[in-house]
Amino acid sequence: MAKVDLSSAEWCDLIFNGKNKAYGAYKMRENSPKRHNIAVVLVIVIALVGFSVPTLIKMATPKQKEVMTEVTTLSQLEEPEVKQEEMKRVEPVAPPPPALKSSIKFTAPVIKKDEEVRDEDEIKSQEELTQTKVAISIADVKGNDEENGKDIADLKQVVTQAPVEEEKVFDMVEQMPQFPGGQTELLKYIANHLKYPTIAAENGVQGRVTCQFVVGKDGKVRDVKVIKTLDPYCDKEAIRVIMSMPNWIPGKQNGAAVAVKYTVPITFRLQ
Repeated sequence: MAKVDLSSAEWCDLIFNGKNKAYGAYKMRENSPKRHNIAVVLVIVIALVGFSVPTLIKMATPKQKEVMTEVTTLSQLEEPEVKQEEMKRVEPVAPPPPALKSSIKFTAPVIKKDEEVRDEDEIKSQEELTQTKVAISIADVKGNDEENGKDIADLKQVVTQAPVEEEKVFDMVEQMPQFPGGQTELLKYIANHLKYPTIAAENGVQGRVTCQFVVGKDGKVRDVKVIKTLDPYCDKEAIRVIMSMPNWIPGKQNGAAVAVKYTVPITFRLQ
């Protein structure tokens, strides 16, 4: 079977053979190949125009120069060098010492004749100066006659005394201080010198007063205080008795006499 072109005029005549060709369908069928060709051409033209328009616009538009901006991070920035001025230490300037007056006022030399010069005015030799008993002050060597100057005799030497080192008081030492005669004599001394306060006795006050004191390295009793009280009158009497004690044998540490704290209980008992 031969290949038939559906858009040819022969195919159109074949379809409308024996039919009324004056009918509008025949005309439409006859002109359809021409319309198809025109449509194809229009589509191609439109497609070409569509693709070429962007290219033409790009060609017509002038090219813009690209500006490259370099961005530098803060960490890459170099810190400007700050010159620090060296701090100059200012040394305190001590005030100048007071000007001293000359102890011997300068006298202009006077030229005299030989017969007018006395023996005592003659210049002494070195040997004569060595044998002389007159004292020569070192301050006379150099001085001045300033109005505000001070006389050497007016200057007083300031004598500073070294601070007295406070005596260290020990709580315990190798050899504790001792009352002359020992502990027995200490108890006898307290019993013989203790006077019972009248008010305390009338009120029936009995008990013990504990006193603490310091036996210095010279053996003297000092810094007496009550560490366990009983009655104001009894406390006062206990302090009086301890303060009246003779010098003790001082305590020793490393063979040297030292100040040591000592505690003594004093008992008040009614008979």
